[in-house]
Amino acid sequence: MYVSPIREPLITGKKMYKKITDEISAPIEGKAGKAWYAGIAITLSALFFGLAMMGWTIWQGIGTWGLNKTIGWGWGITNFVWWVGIGHAGTFISAILLLFRQKWRTSINRSAEAMTLFAVMCAGLFPLIHMGRPLLAFFVFPYPNTRGLWVNFNSPLLWDVFAISTYFSVSLLFWYVGLIPDIGTIRDKVKSKFKKAVYGFLSFGWTGSARHWSRHETMSLVLAGLAAPLVLSVHSIVSADFATSIIPGWHTTIFPPYFVSGAIFSGFAMVLTLLVITRKVLNLESYITVGHVESMNKIIIATGSIVGIAYITELFIAWYSGVEYEQYAFLNRATGPYWWAYAIMMTCNVISPQLLWFKKLRRNLAFTFVLSIFINIGMWFERFVIIVTSLHRDYLPSSWSMYSPTVVEVGIFIGTLGLFFTCFLLFIRVFPVIAIAEVKTVMKSSGEKFTNKDKNE
Repeated sequence: MYVSPIREPLITGKKMYKKITDEISAPIEGKAGKAWYAGIAITLSALFFGLAMMGWTIWQGIGTWGLNKTIGWGWGITNFVWWVGIGHAGTFISAILLLFRQKWRTSINRSAEAMTLFAVMCAGLFPLIHMGRPLLAFFVFPYPNTRGLWVNFNSPLLWDVFAISTYFSVSLLFWYVGLIPDIGTIRDKVKSKFKKAVYGFLSFGWTGSARHWSRHETMSLVLAGLAAPLVLSVHSIVSADFATSIIPGWHTTIFPPYFVSGAIFSGFAMVLTLLVITRKVLNLESYITVGHVESMNKIIIATGSIVGIAYITELFIAWYSGVEYEQYAFLNRATGPYWWAYAIMMTCNVISPQLLWFKKLRRNLAFTFVLSIFINIGMWFERFVIIVTSLHRDYLPSSWSMYSPTVVEVGIFIGTLGLFFTCFLLFIRVFPVIAIAEVKTVMKSSGEKFTNKDKNE
C-alpha cells in the first residue's frame, strides 16, 4: 500500500457525488442562520451610512473632503486603487490557474470570481464621485454626439475607464458561464415553484447534455484566454495614472509589474479573509481544506516577496538616479511626517508574509486569517503612501501641506466595505459558493474516497 506523502486530498470525508451536491447547495435551500442576519444587518448599516456620505459629497461638493491645492488626490484614489487590487485574485484564480490546470482552484474560484465583481463595483464609485459632477460621467465614454466634445485618449484616466469596464465585463461573463451548470442543478433541487422558475430562467435551459458540456468547456477556455492578459493589463493601466506623470515618487517604470504583483498579493489575502470564515459558517471544511489555504499562502509568499523587491528597487533607483527630488521623495516617505504609514506598509507587506515560510504557520487557519487582514491593511497603506507622500511636499516649501481625511471620506470608504460584504452575503444565499460541477471533476483524482489507500483497503 502506498499513499503519497505530498499530495493530500482536495476533498475530504470520502464524499459521494450526491452528497457533494446536497452539502454545497444546503445554504441556498435552507433558511439563513442568525449569523447571516447579524452580518447583513451590520453590512447594510455600513452601506447606508456610506450612501449618506456619498449623497452629502454630491450635494455639497468635493470641498467636504480633506483635499487641498497641494494634495488633490487622497482617500478617493487610494481606495480606488485598493479595491481594483482586491479584485485581481478572482481573475488570477479563474483564468491563469485554469489554463495551468491547477486542481486546487476548483473549491475557491467561484467565491473569488464573485469577489472580483463586487470589488470592481466598489472601485468604480470613487472616480465617479471624484469627478465632482457625477451626473456628467457619461462624458468619459467616446460616443457620437452633437456637442463636438470628445474624450482625451491621451489621458490615463480614460485608460482606466476602458480597463475597468473591460475587466468587469469579462469577469462577469466568466463568473456567469461557470455558474450555469450549478444553476441548473439548483433549479432541479428547489421545491418552490417561484424559485424553480427563476433558476430555470437563469440556467438558459441547461440540461447537462454532452453538447452543452462541450460548449461550456470551450467557452470557459476562451474566456480564460481573454481574461488572463487582463490580470497583467488592468493594474498596469491603473499604475499608468502615476507612472506617466513627472511627479517625484510616481515617475517610475517599475510601477506596472509592481502594481500587478501587489494586486494579486492583496487579492489573495481578501479571498483568505472571506473563505476562512465562510468554510466554518457554511460547514464547507471538507471542500475548502487546509491544503487550499496552504496553496494560497504560497502564492502570497511569492507575490509578497516580489512586492518587497519592488520597494527595495524603488529606493535603489532613486539613489542611483542622482535626482535630488526623487531621493528626497523616498527619504521623506521613510522619515517625514508620514513615516508611520511607511512603517505600517513595510511591516505588513514585507516582513509579516515571510512568516509563511514556516509550514505550521502556513497551515494555521487562525494565523492565516489574522495575517490576511494585516496584508490588506498594509496594501491600503501602500497606496496611501504612494499618493499622499508624493504630493504633500511640492517643489516649493511654501506649498507644502498635510492631509487628513474627513468624516465624509471615511464614511464613503466604510460604505464601500458595506457594499462589498452585503453583496457577498447575498451571493452565498442565492448561488453555490463553491463550483459543484468543477469540484466533481477532480473527485477521482483528488477526493479522499478515491485515494490509493482507500482502494487497497
